[in-house]
Amino acid sequence: MIVGLRIDVDTFRGTRLGVPNLCALLADNSIKGSFFFSVGPDNMGRHLWRLLRPTFLWKMLRTRAASLYGWDILFKGTFWPGPVIGEKLKDVITDTANAGHEMGLHTWDHHHWQAHIDSMSSDSLHCSIDKGVALLNQILGSGQLCSAVPGWKCNNAVLKEKGKFSFSYNSDCRGESVFYPLVDGERLEQPQIPVTLPTYDEVIGRDGISDVNYNEYLLSLLKPDKLNVLTIHAEVEGIIKLDMFKDFLEISRDRGISFVPLGEILENSTNIESYQIKAREIAGREGWVSCQEIESSK
Repeated sequence: MIVGLRIDVDTFRGTRLGVPNLCALLADNSIKGSFFFSVGPDNMGRHLWRLLRPTFLWKMLRTRAASLYGWDILFKGTFWPGPVIGEKLKDVITDTANAGHEMGLHTWDHHHWQAHIDSMSSDSLHCSIDKGVALLNQILGSGQLCSAVPGWKCNNAVLKEKGKFSFSYNSDCRGESVFYPLVDGERLEQPQIPVTLPTYDEVIGRDGISDVNYNEYLLSLLKPDKLNVLTIHAEVEGIIKLDMFKDFLEISRDRGISFVPLGEILENSTNIESYQIKAREIAGREGWVSCQEIESSK
């Protein structure tokens, strides 16, 4: 069984600590994955205002966010401008590329994208993507980039602006199969590789799922004859849950499960169909996420 491994890097802490940890662990297991970097200012602490929303407050309590993410993440950029990750930690990003992993853009400013995507103009979207691409290309020199928006928050305007850049593919939504997005009845040429599996923070503390049974629960969701794409986070599986992820990889190996970059999945995909992307709510995540709209697109 093949699983696409996507690693989201949201913060300064995740880049500085989580990425090197994951690169070492993946090297020990001869695994390559797809890393998506946030390269602009780390202002993630500004999410704290969302504690006023009951669903976000419950998520923070359910996941024990202070111990899961660390106080430096929870307050980063709250009282002063956050550090520009790509400028301060470019060596970490370069080392990841040199280790042979697929390199992608997550975003310029993770907090700003999640908080303001609903009101961003086309120009603002383009500027945000352009700043991220420019800095990542400056760090890496050259090479093909892929892309994945923060929090699976994507809309038709985002898809159109991304089409102006040379991304090999995007991973902007949740879904079931590799597809080309449809926007206003037109098929766009950048394929989408959706995430099919839940993330740690979406399921932990719900329906009896704990650290004790999380790995087995995740493995139970894999489908041998379907697309399997897993997202882990440098801030979670790369730091405080590193040992748990190590166990997950060992169990997976014993069961004949292989992990590959998302681009490898695309290379082996045939008869790719076209679907729309729609905003939906999913269990365990606050707010809307973009989802492959299979039924209404056929």
